[in-house]
Amino acid sequence: MLKLIRDSRRFFIAATAAGILLRLIFIFRFPGVTTDSFIYGDIAKNWLQHGMYGISSDEGVLPTYIRLPGYPAFLAAIFAIFGVEHYRAALVVQMFVDIGACFVIAGIARRVVGARASKAAFLLAAICPFTANYAACALTETLEIFVTALALHFALVGMDSARLGNVRAWIGCGVATAAAILIRPDGGILLAAILLFLAFHWLRAFRHGNIGMPFARAALIVGLVSIGPLVPWTLRNLRTMHTFQPLAPRYANEEDEFVPSGFNCWVKTWIADYASVEEIYWPVPGEPVDSTRLPNRAFDSPEQKEETLNLMNQYNSALFVSPELDAKFAALAATRIHADPLRYYLWLPALRIADMWLRPRTGTLPSDSRWWEFNDDPKWSAMAVGMGLTGIAYVFLGLLGFFRGNHFHYAGLLVTFVVLRSLFLGTLENPEPRYTLECFPVVIVFAAALFQGKRRNGGD
Repeated sequence: MLKLIRDSRRFFIAATAAGILLRLIFIFRFPGVTTDSFIYGDIAKNWLQHGMYGISSDEGVLPTYIRLPGYPAFLAAIFAIFGVEHYRAALVVQMFVDIGACFVIAGIARRVVGARASKAAFLLAAICPFTANYAACALTETLEIFVTALALHFALVGMDSARLGNVRAWIGCGVATAAAILIRPDGGILLAAILLFLAFHWLRAFRHGNIGMPFARAALIVGLVSIGPLVPWTLRNLRTMHTFQPLAPRYANEEDEFVPSGFNCWVKTWIADYASVEEIYWPVPGEPVDSTRLPNRAFDSPEQKEETLNLMNQYNSALFVSPELDAKFAALAATRIHADPLRYYLWLPALRIADMWLRPRTGTLPSDSRWWEFNDDPKWSAMAVGMGLTGIAYVFLGLLGFFRGNHFHYAGLLVTFVVLRSLFLGTLENPEPRYTLECFPVVIVFAAALFQGKRRNGGD
């Protein structure tokens, strides 16, 4: 890869400059410091100033486990150098991390496809507006994309090594995977994809009379190194929170905080798009909900619509989901699931996956989430349409590049990761398009294959 960069110095300098310029535009025009950003920042600040991994409250700083320590550690390092709550410094550092991810993606493309695809992948990654946008947001996406790409790259290096003997590559893969898990709990999907891929090759070797020891050794190294850093975190939660929690709670709730599981289950019986996340799911609890925003698929009959609106009115009167109200939502959800199980277990998850992959990624931008109604300011409507078309173009190019033929080297690892992550995302009741960003290194690599020209034969 270094030789390619030296030989194509002008190209990489120009593409890097374009990538930095694009990210700076987002940083200074659309900086994203959200409620989640302040939660991460509060934990980082308390970690620095009080030596406690906790959140601020009326009772002082209280220990917490609602967020994994990866991103708070990153912010704590930024705050220690540039000053507490200096979020813009964090965004600038994220910009360089994201540019680093472009080089890693180019390295993956070189191994999977070839040198020309590597240059195309770098350019596509550098000018990708979605990753550039989230580099300007004080959220986990940029770091997660980088370590995900790094883990996949190290895994490919390990698979390319003679007899899989490159222990350093597998250790690097494990370290990057551990970082992915410590930044976001769904980083575990990356570990599952790598282990599943290695298990497939071990099984294939075993069927051919080979014990497949190199694959087993690689899986053991990656597994132990990936999970190792979770041990002190788990022990800390046992000692401090008196709870066995190796990751973070699914709903980012405190130990004694009520989770309206019935309401969440009911939401999954009809939700399919991000607009409903903003309008219905996120406001609960604490904010009133406009029931007219519920789509028709939330009701199976006029009677059920009346019942649903009654439950929503009960919520709006208290702005809280009590255990009693939650039980009513659970009963309504059970009725809907029994009436059409395929809708709940297949069709709606498929629609949520499609929505996360194809809708405009404007969650941190001024554009209205109901972009198709075109009742927003024309420039923000144009932005939404432009981001949507760009996203579809990236996905289409990725699919087209993938289906060109069997010219990829170990593409099975990349495909396994994308499939596992997409299936997981279909189970969520909050289909946010940003959750597919970790898959974009793979999309870009496959899209870059269109520019490779001469095919390269490789492994699975």
